[in-house]
Amino acid sequence: MTSVRLALIGDIGATYARFALVRADGTATPARVYALNDYPSLAEAIEEYLAEERPAGKPSQAVLAIAAPITGDRVTLTNHPWTFSIEALRQRLHLDRLRVVNDFAANALAIPRLSAGDRVQVGGGSPAADTPIGIIGPGTGLGVGALVPLPDGGAPIQGEGGHVTMAPADARESAVIDLMRKRYDHVSAERVLSGPGLVNLYNALCELDGVPAGPFTPAQISNSKIWDEDPRTRETTAMFCAMLGTVAGNLALTLGARGGVYIAGGIVPQLGPFFAQSAFRARFEAKGRMHAYLAAIPTYVIVHPLPALLGAAVMLKKS
Repeated sequence: MTSVRLALIGDIGATYARFALVRADGTATPARVYALNDYPSLAEAIEEYLAEERPAGKPSQAVLAIAAPITGDRVTLTNHPWTFSIEALRQRLHLDRLRVVNDFAANALAIPRLSAGDRVQVGGGSPAADTPIGIIGPGTGLGVGALVPLPDGGAPIQGEGGHVTMAPADARESAVIDLMRKRYDHVSAERVLSGPGLVNLYNALCELDGVPAGPFTPAQISNSKIWDEDPRTRETTAMFCAMLGTVAGNLALTLGARGGVYIAGGIVPQLGPFFAQSAFRARFEAKGRMHAYLAAIPTYVIVHPLPALLGAAVMLKKS
């Protein structure tokens, strides 16, 4: 374990960046949120944050959770133009140590630190001790990760599971996916299970039914106040929940995630009771002979507002 002096933690998605400072006693400052499009680079967003926060001293180390694959020194966000060198950023910020990780690795590390009030169970099942945990989260993109149990709390797995091929589970979904194949060389899970994915699903359903698509944003499509205005927005949201169940069930089977599968991201927590009553859980379990195996695995919606920052703070303490 390393001792932590003043340290910077950050959660950088495709739309917003969130920063906080962790003090020597382990307490953190309230997070500040910045729109990525307001800044030409990550470095300038961090410098603006530090100028506004005005800490008594400069942070000596940082952990940044980024919505991107981390495979070397050069990092490029998947759904935003920002790109940077880890070492160049460390030098510019005068840090002794800078660790950059995938955002869902940080989300995974946060799971053991969640309180009962930070999560809402959907469906049945109970977690099996000392077994892997899966996490998936639709937002601007689709993040996927895992936590493998270890004596010190667990090791996160960094992956890019949001880009697996999306498989339809019924005729309506097949028709939607067939339409999308005409537009994309690869119809990934992220193409339907994300903010832009909601728009893709809605547009496809309108095209299938031969009606004009409205100019709805993702937030409007998943807003129950819009559903009476255009019933295809409700169908879109229902299909989104069902498809998420398919992908989450695939993740549980692949990982043997008997410790549970957690849903993060900005979209699902806003759906509230609709998500709990949707086809998500039935589709999660609908794997033929593996139904009983999946029925025993719990699924949770994370309602903690900043789980990636919580996980980044955990990483500060890891050598």
